[in-house]
Amino acid sequence: MKLYIDTANVADIREMAWLIDGVTTNPSLVSREKRPFAEIIAEICGIVDGPVSAEVTAIDAPEMVAQARELSKIDKNVVIKIPMTIAGMQAVKTLSGEGIRTNVTLAFSANQALLAAKSGASFVSPFVGRIDDVGGDGMGVVAEILDIYQTYGFSTEVIVASVRHPRHVIEAALLGADIATVPNDVLKKLFCHPLTDIGVERFLKDWEGVPK
Repeated sequence: MKLYIDTANVADIREMAWLIDGVTTNPSLVSREKRPFAEIIAEICGIVDGPVSAEVTAIDAPEMVAQARELSKIDKNVVIKIPMTIAGMQAVKTLSGEGIRTNVTLAFSANQALLAAKSGASFVSPFVGRIDDVGGDGMGVVAEILDIYQTYGFSTEVIVASVRHPRHVIEAALLGADIATVPNDVLKKLFCHPLTDIGVERFLKDWEGVPK
């Protein structure tokens, strides 16, 4: 399974560039950086040699397509994030026909993921954390999507998004998701285990007793 980092913070991306396979951003993440959107995306593309999702802000299909065409000019690795709406899927269909890759965002059901794939989406992002927040089963939705895609041979890749904790990552891997996009703080937690810390501390203490 591939790992993306879910952030627009260039410093965090540089720190983890050796590990990650791509980057996802959204308007909320970009707004925290207080810099021009296109400038941020261009810099990220210069750091990571993998897909970098940049989201449109229009709500009607023609304007989404227009924004997507401009964003796609920034770098060959830019993937256009499009919201799961009727207008969004119309835009995805058009962009797919032009060879522009898309990532359908704000997906919360297998039905939505099915429509994204049929519209020609390159990626779909089910938001597992937000589904869990309202009493749903986020990873259950991912399992349904993966089953449908396998049954019908869709090429759309599944990005497990809205990841809240390390368990989400391992569950995504166990299900066979293509990608998990993970906030930097959660990404760092994947390295950690208390027994590892205890083991390192013990080895170092024992090493102090070795004659030098």
